[in-house]
Amino acid sequence: MAKARVYVTLKEGILDPQGKTVLRALKALGYDEVQDLRIGKYMEVSLDGDDLTELGSRLEEMCEKLLTNPIIENYRMEVED
Repeated sequence: MAKARVYVTLKEGILDPQGKTVLRALKALGYDEVQDLRIGKYMEVSLDGDDLTELGSRLEEMCEKLLTNPIIENYRMEVED
């Protein structure tokens, strides 16, 4: 059994209204040192199998087909035992 982590962020230049809302709220609370904030997604996936290279390839397919929107999002992933 392997564990995988997928981190998803919006591509540079894509508007992030949720991030802007949180940024404004932080500034309203007095956290003026925060200059920018972008919201992303984090996923943990349990994978059955021993070949980490193959599992990584399969996870990449999952990211490209369903877990992310490759048009507006970037992702990075980690797979470990």
